[in-house]
Amino acid sequence: MDINIKFIFLVFLFFFACSNAGEKKNFFDMTNAEIDLLLTETTKTNMSITERMSMFSEYFLETPYNIVCAGDGPYALYEPQPLVNFKETNCMLFCEHVLALSISDSWDNFFNNLQQIRYEDGVIGMRTRNHYTMGDWLPENNWLLEDVSNKVAGEFTKKVTRTISHKNFFKGKGISDLRYVKPDRKMTIDYVPKEALDKVENNYKNGDILALLFANKSDIFSAHMLMVYKKNNKTIIRESSNSKMSTFDTTYEKWIDKIQKSEHYIGIAVMRVREDLNKPGKIILPWDIAIIKNQISNHTN
Repeated sequence: MDINIKFIFLVFLFFFACSNAGEKKNFFDMTNAEIDLLLTETTKTNMSITERMSMFSEYFLETPYNIVCAGDGPYALYEPQPLVNFKETNCMLFCEHVLALSISDSWDNFFNNLQQIRYEDGVIGMRTRNHYTMGDWLPENNWLLEDVSNKVAGEFTKKVTRTISHKNFFKGKGISDLRYVKPDRKMTIDYVPKEALDKVENNYKNGDILALLFANKSDIFSAHMLMVYKKNNKTIIRESSNSKMSTFDTTYEKWIDKIQKSEHYIGIAVMRVREDLNKPGKIILPWDIAIIKNQISNHTN
């Protein structure tokens, strides 16, 4: 990044992020117009997507946790919570908002990019929402993210197989109309076993998204979503969790100690922004996503 541009932007952020009392201004204290301005100004820098993820995710710190803070909008039949919510968050919404902000240059493009990340082909609805992290969310977002669990785990890589059933999921929500629902599918994924977490710390990259995997489950992989960042030369886990009903940082050492002692988890899957997209100044517009998907499809076929 050009030194003069970087200096001007840092000065802008200093004044923008401070209230009259001199305290940091988080997203939950900002208006949509203020967020739009922040996105516009950030676009003038040469920050990569993951650099912006690191910056934007800090604006969520201390945001209250609420598992039902978002839904399919006020006209939805089943979950009419808002499509966008900066006042509260949960683990998946936190990751989605950070990703959408980090590829966008305005509020409008953020909103539309967010729907592309949350829903299959951006079509809003209960049936098209990417409910399962490893079964829906990652496969539908392979235009932006790739599974790097094997790269991170290396020789410690293990595999786990589960059966994902949307039919059972929707029945559990009291939905009897199962038209257009994806068929049951058996999936096998790579993962980093929890006993190896202390051995792979240097293999993460800034902005990696983690899925914490259940143990002793046959119909679901992910229990929780988190992000990894480097701060003051230390690895930290940044998450929105009901453990503190907030959004907060934990040192990696402290976090893995907790995970390794728990019988509820077997390890993590690791997702990373695609290297070909994570370039300085890269912005992805909503209408570019179909083009990127087509390019990936042509390449894999």
